[in-house]
Amino acid sequence: MNTLIDFGRDIEYHFTRGLRAYLGRVARAVGVGFESCSLDLDVPTSGYVALDRELPDRPGHDLALIWDEVHGWSAVVEPTGGDGPEVLAYLGGTEVVPPPQAVARFVELLPATGSTRPPVFRAPGRHEDLVDRLPVTGPEGLLRASSPAW
Repeated sequence: MNTLIDFGRDIEYHFTRGLRAYLGRVARAVGVGFESCSLDLDVPTSGYVALDRELPDRPGHDLALIWDEVHGWSAVVEPTGGDGPEVLAYLGGTEVVPPPQAVARFVELLPATGSTRPPVFRAPGRHEDLVDRLPVTGPEGLLRASSPAW
C-alpha cells in the first residue's frame, strides 16, 4: 500500500523535536543535563529546567527555569509547601526563543536581573511560527528552510 506523506505539514513533529533540542541546549548552557528538563506539549506549550543551585536569600528552595511560548523564559523558585512556583524574574528581550547563552547569562545574574512583568511575545498555538526558530538534530532538518546558528 502506498501512502502520500506531506512532510511540509508535519509541524508538530518538527516543533516537538526542535523544542526538545532547544531545552537540551539551554540545560547544557546552565550546567545541567537533559534529565533536568521536562516538556508540556499542551497549548500553551512550556518547558522546565531544574537548576543545581539555590539563591542565597532562598535557602532550601529549588531554583528552576520555565519557558512558555507566550512569555519566554522565567526564573522561578519552588516553595517548600504545595503551592506553585514563584516567578522571580522574566528574561524578556526581543525573542521568545533566545540563544542558550543568553539564558545562561540571565541565570548567572539572578536575582539582580530580568523583569517582574511578563513579556508577551506571541499568542499560544500556531507552532509553525516557532518551528524555524528552533534547532534541528536529525535528517528532518533537510526539510526545513532554516535553523538557528546556535
